[in-house]
Amino acid sequence: MKVAIVGATGAVGQELLSVLERRNFPLTELRLYASARSADKRVRFRGQELRVEALPKTPLPADIVLASAGGSLSKQYAPIWAQQSVVIDNSSAFRYEPDVPLIVPEINPHALRGHKNLIANPNCTTAILLMALYPLHKAFRARRVIVSTYQSASGAGASGMEELLQGTRQFLAGHPVEHKTFAHPLAFNVIPHIDAFQDNGYTKEEMKVLWESRKIMEEPQLQLSCTAVRVPTLRVHAEAVTVEFEHPVSPEAAREVLATAPGVELVDDPGQKRYPMPLSATGKFNVEVGRLRQSLVFDNGLDFFVAGDQLLKGAALNAVQIAELLVRETARR
Repeated sequence: MKVAIVGATGAVGQELLSVLERRNFPLTELRLYASARSADKRVRFRGQELRVEALPKTPLPADIVLASAGGSLSKQYAPIWAQQSVVIDNSSAFRYEPDVPLIVPEINPHALRGHKNLIANPNCTTAILLMALYPLHKAFRARRVIVSTYQSASGAGASGMEELLQGTRQFLAGHPVEHKTFAHPLAFNVIPHIDAFQDNGYTKEEMKVLWESRKIMEEPQLQLSCTAVRVPTLRVHAEAVTVEFEHPVSPEAAREVLATAPGVELVDDPGQKRYPMPLSATGKFNVEVGRLRQSLVFDNGLDFFVAGDQLLKGAALNAVQIAELLVRETARR
């Protein structure tokens, strides 16, 4: 299995390398690509030093391409790569195309069937939310969902993380806090603005959670409202979730469901001050879920809190898990 990573020097690209190594992905060759300014950089993988190549405008010599270099580049080149490789794209370029599978392996692996060499990785916020929401939906049938997010600087890539660090240093030194990646300074601030505002007053990031949840869950009538907020943490997205279900639900019943849900870690012991947090979820493959309690608004309602590493389950890990599905599919043939 020959694998190529496009965007290998970016934040997600670096996590892709780490996940491939941590999960001992069965590859025979790994090729790394990035922009011309990053060409010839050296990256370590499995004890070896690999050279980063400038991205060509031709098909790539790989069975699987893990692409994480932005939507405009994917839109232009992914169809070329897909001529001879299966492309797993981390951008939003193809998520809403009806013939492109949008996959969270724990939820809809069957959607891979019939792929046309192009598979979309979901938005990080959506993937983290659905790890907890979907098992509860299967058990109790979600009707209405309200989500408020606490999204880390890593959602804007390496430049966002660096801007937060630099802004924190500037603030503590009493200097003006500069900003370029974010609409406002992020250090010691929260910004209720991620992506472009739409005509309905929501941002595109907020609408992505609705659009993608409906597609992945195969529930086109799901009602979901999201408010997406950037917060000054380096990595891990957290989300406060309120759900109204069709069937009766209790925190105890929900805990039983989540305790056995794949990819979920139940962290729900407020008496011992145990609940999901960016600090504890950083670097974890599993998504933390806790603060489960009966809704005070909905009769069949539940409130809970999730935290998941945006660079892992929200990006690199999910992409590698899709690649693992492809490997198993190839082995069965």
